[in-house]
Amino acid sequence: MLHVSRFRVAQALASFTGRRHLFSLPDLSNILPGPTDLQTYHEQKTLPYTRQQLYQVVSDVGSYQHFIPFCSASRVLRTTDETQIPIVLDAELTVQFLALKESYVSKVTCIPLESVQAVASSSTPLFKELTTTWRFQSIPERNLLSSVRSPTLPSTTPPNDSTATAATLVRLDLAFAFASPIHAAISSSFFGQVSKLMVDAFEERCAEVYGRR
Repeated sequence: MLHVSRFRVAQALASFTGRRHLFSLPDLSNILPGPTDLQTYHEQKTLPYTRQQLYQVVSDVGSYQHFIPFCSASRVLRTTDETQIPIVLDAELTVQFLALKESYVSKVTCIPLESVQAVASSSTPLFKELTTTWRFQSIPERNLLSSVRSPTLPSTTPPNDSTATAATLVRLDLAFAFASPIHAAISSSFFGQVSKLMVDAFEERCAEVYGRR
């Protein structure tokens, strides 16, 4: 079987960087390695911010270009009335890494304080499928304290204070499939880390907006 290294593929793509899209590249699917099937990744992390604070940062899609890895441009094209739940908007994002640079439109569905889900349109040149789902779950303060309090010390948390929130559990589900084996071959070495990088990026963004806790 003919083997083509990722380095040689990257070199070949570099010669096409002057073009806006990669539709004109030859079909190398019979010799290129790398999966184009759906891949899924899951991350979760407890952050010292409220659900409202995290939701506001994640739902601010127009600001993604300032802190999301590999996102070089982002803008909201259309949004529904924010008094109607869920809030639905169309956003154009530009992904750039190595020799690749592509723009695509996602439908973003926001349920305030609960979740933000982005689904790429079927016409994207880069992804055959791309779904990103963020979920937020409040952690009551007494539950957080119980994990660090010495068992010999008496509880000082009011027993009925179920609304006090010291932190939020953030869950990210990322599912994607590349439209081209060329894209899959080039990105397979590092794209699996994107979900973790995204969570870290949002944590840093919260620290910038709300202050480091």
